[in-house]
Amino acid sequence: MSNLRPVTVITGASAGIGAALARVFARQGHELALIARREDRLRALADEIAATGARRPTVIAVDLLKTGVARLIGETLAAQGAEPQFVVNNAGFGLVGLASTRERNEQLEMIDLNVRTLTELSLAFVDSLARHRGGLLNVGSMAGFLPGPGMAVYYATKAYVLSFTEALHSELKPLGVRVAVLCPGPVPTEFAERAGLKPGMVPGVLTQSADYVAEAGYRGLMDGQRTIVPGVINKVVTLLIRIIPRRLVLWVVDRRQTRRRSAQRT
Repeated sequence: MSNLRPVTVITGASAGIGAALARVFARQGHELALIARREDRLRALADEIAATGARRPTVIAVDLLKTGVARLIGETLAAQGAEPQFVVNNAGFGLVGLASTRERNEQLEMIDLNVRTLTELSLAFVDSLARHRGGLLNVGSMAGFLPGPGMAVYYATKAYVLSFTEALHSELKPLGVRVAVLCPGPVPTEFAERAGLKPGMVPGVLTQSADYVAEAGYRGLMDGQRTIVPGVINKVVTLLIRIIPRRLVLWVVDRRQTRRRSAQRT
């Protein structure tokens, strides 16, 4: 047993899906620790949540690419008498463009955040997650189900998140820890702008709001699901991807990304 009170840690909580997830967890009575670089955004969200009568979230403004970030988070929470019950790894970014021509260090930073940091935070708090019968929610993407020429490194990072999290679901289940990967389609947030996606460059039929995705993620995690794909159409698409010949999938994605690049030049 632990005398530390349980909290839900959410990375990338300053906007988009991360902020939406924070609101959902708060509405369900979870105390939060909000983590991102933009302290002003985190404090505004903490104020908003506190105004509902919930306990004011802890704000930890930190660059998640820093070495030893899991230790820093753990020590900050422990100093306040808390430890993780749930960890939500939402922080990440994507980049549109050919891997051979995009700036290499920027792509390596994407791997560090989307893969290394997510892995570090997924494993750092397993003991406290088990003590509090909590869980782990990693935010992946439908992109994790297929190769992505034109966003090759991003798609590859999300394939890792999908595979890694599904494996952890099996490994940690005997400990009573729920583990799920949330795989949304396109969501109109700052992510798209950061990646270089212009409006109209994603299929509207697959697009969902951050609030819808967050609600689905929370329900799926609490229900013990392993892989959460919000939306019926999106579920069907991920099933089709698994049975359509890989060469055809690769061709379709390549064509779509080529059209995106052409649209960006016009």
